[in-house]
Amino acid sequence: MKEISAGGVVYRRRGEKLEFQLIQDRYGKISLAKGKMEPGETIEETALREIWEETGIRGRIVSKLDTIYYQYALPQVGTVDKEVHYYLVEAETGDLQAQIEEIRSVDWFAPQEAWVKQKGSGYDNNDHILLKACEELEIQLIQ
Repeated sequence: MKEISAGGVVYRRRGEKLEFQLIQDRYGKISLAKGKMEPGETIEETALREIWEETGIRGRIVSKLDTIYYQYALPQVGTVDKEVHYYLVEAETGDLQAQIEEIRSVDWFAPQEAWVKQKGSGYDNNDHILLKACEELEIQLIQ
């Protein structure tokens, strides 16, 4: 079975400063807003819809960051081949609000703080996604 999801590294500018959106998923891990593609959607539409549903923020896609691939097992179907498409997304409108059925919390963080949180309690396969977003936005991190 194959499953396609999409989401993004959402950022906003506050004056001269830039902030990244991170979520805490239902397992307590730091992550990026993402979710499953629905019939009739493009991958880009999926990313924007999932970000809005999970976090209350509407944005625009700036660029494609990468696609990650992994597998997981479901008792009823066996191995699932998962691909997740990530985009760099600039926040445009909305009020930050966690979709509590899906995630525990969502908040904005300065880039360095976001990186520390990602390294401390995020999924390893998201490290390079956040680094790529920083690179595209010309942000220097202390690694």
